[in-house]
Amino acid sequence: MYKDMEQWSEIRRRVLTGEISKREACQQYEIHWLTLKKILSHEEPPGYRRVRPPRRPTIESVLPVIRQILNEDAKAPKKQRHTAKRIWQRLRAEHGFTGGYTVVKDAVREMTVGRKEVFLPLDHPPGEAQVDYGFAKVNLAGVETDVALFVMSLPSSGAVYLQVFPRECTETFLEGHVRAFRFYGGVPRRIAYDNAKVQVAKIVGSRERVVTKEFSRLKSYHLFEAHFCLVRRPNEKGHVERLVDYARSNFLVPVPRVTSLAELNAALEEQCRRDQERHVRGKSATIATGLVEDRQAFLTLPSRPFEARRVEPSTVDSLSLATFDTNEYSVPTKYAYRDVTVIATVDEVKIVYEDQVVGRHVRCWDREQYRYNPLHYLSVLERKPGGFDYARPLKDWHLPECFDVLRRRLEAEQRHGTRAFVRILLQMDHYSQEQVTDAVEYALDVDVIDPESIRVILDHRADKPVELFPLDGHLHLHGVRVETTDVAAYNCLLTGVAS
Repeated sequence: MYKDMEQWSEIRRRVLTGEISKREACQQYEIHWLTLKKILSHEEPPGYRRVRPPRRPTIESVLPVIRQILNEDAKAPKKQRHTAKRIWQRLRAEHGFTGGYTVVKDAVREMTVGRKEVFLPLDHPPGEAQVDYGFAKVNLAGVETDVALFVMSLPSSGAVYLQVFPRECTETFLEGHVRAFRFYGGVPRRIAYDNAKVQVAKIVGSRERVVTKEFSRLKSYHLFEAHFCLVRRPNEKGHVERLVDYARSNFLVPVPRVTSLAELNAALEEQCRRDQERHVRGKSATIATGLVEDRQAFLTLPSRPFEARRVEPSTVDSLSLATFDTNEYSVPTKYAYRDVTVIATVDEVKIVYEDQVVGRHVRCWDREQYRYNPLHYLSVLERKPGGFDYARPLKDWHLPECFDVLRRRLEAEQRHGTRAFVRILLQMDHYSQEQVTDAVEYALDVDVIDPESIRVILDHRADKPVELFPLDGHLHLHGVRVETTDVAAYNCLLTGVAS
């Protein structure tokens, strides 16, 4: 190419400057006069120029069919649209097409390029955020597990915050916001969302939304403005869409191997903090520098922490179980058949009757599981001690060995030994398991194992020594003086002689 260009330039110079004539140029360089005309008309070789589109007799007859398929795809579900290969297969099966796959693929590409949407680059002021969810896999305690990724990004500075949760739901959505606000040190003034059911209860018009009760509570508490994308227009928050992929490929590759999600989230938060040392394309400063401007535009964090929870009504059944999120959680048997309220956070499930918390459990994220507290069923076992060895709530209750010794002795020495043993376990309603364990070990040492004696041991150990009586607020007692007793005066009782 360089040699051709050099000769092209030489011919132009010699002819156009009058050094040689056009006839001499054709003879000397052995070129056709039409070629010389092209050289003199262009400063550089113009390349191959097609005069008319090439004929494609094999594909031309089925081009209308391809165009019709693509038009129908526009109304089909996104994940069930035709690929070029599927169109080629249909052309062969339904229209007797004999051409190869490549010509069909090229035709589909030409038709779809003009259909793709073109987007406008956007500029975001400081203090705005975008929120989205993604999904990934982690190795959790040796088991490959699907998790939901909560991502909040700040388009102005490029900062990103990522946390993983068992799944996308109201509690994790709220908890993700609480952690992100704490991480950024403030509340963005405006946050963009898609139209997920977690935050949107009903779509009214193009922009109006009826939000869920809990999302409304989040907004009211933190005072930010919510902006919702148009339906099927996630590009309106394209910044966070890209950062979901960025965070997944940079923070979760290779697949993390952790023992708990809390461990993984702590590591992800640190990675997000280190990521702020990165330079964003088109900006001279680091993300950390831009984050300073974002923070200056933020709203102040409320002084009281926000409780990220979901509240649902439930009814306790005959087995003293309240249903929440397909799982069953136990409460004391005296609340059976009662209407209760379940308050669930990411980590805990509380069951409330009227104004009293009657059950508290670690949150279960599996489905159709049972979570028992053995103490909830002891009052029934006191009346029905025969079911002690078959009670499902006690199946995985592992007590210290001293309780096994105590039960064997009670059952050997007393007619109703099992019932007496249950009465001792009931002390855990008032004392911790450690306190009851110490009392049982002491009772076994002194060979006093009946329930009343163990209760007395617990009560005695719980007694606190009498403290000094404060005189604050008792001005009338300030002048009272109590004489110190002279113990020598009691000698007269022994000797009969006054001292």
